[in-house]
Amino acid sequence: MPRRLFLAGSFTLPASFVLAQARSALSAREAHDAARAGTLLLLDIRAPEEWRDTGIPQGAIALDAETPGFEVRLAGLRLDHRGKRIALIDRSGGLSSSLREKLAGRGWREIVAVRGGMLGPGGWLAEGLPVVAYP
Repeated sequence: MPRRLFLAGSFTLPASFVLAQARSALSAREAHDAARAGTLLLLDIRAPEEWRDTGIPQGAIALDAETPGFEVRLAGLRLDHRGKRIALIDRSGGLSSSLREKLAGRGWREIVAVRGGMLGPGGWLAEGLPVVAYP
């Protein structure tokens, strides 16, 4: 019995890790609501062909993460929208999470990823959230 308790306890995550993960990502609905309330800047970091395929989230700014000068443009947007968190949304949440971690390592704060992105489980489209056509 003590062995089972030890093994079960060894898989418990520290509370600080769980809290850090919760602060680093939002659900699609949380991101939508915060963007509508004006407390969050939503950036769709996918490529233009993806924007054309699905549209972009209503209220989002389309900013391809693969273009040269992405971080410089991001810095400009942060200056233009002081006091707002920035949420990154991609296709399924993976790129947004890794880019958020990369930027956090460079000192960027108040950047979060949108869990599920546009197409993943629990993502923007799965939640039936509004999109606008991309030209």
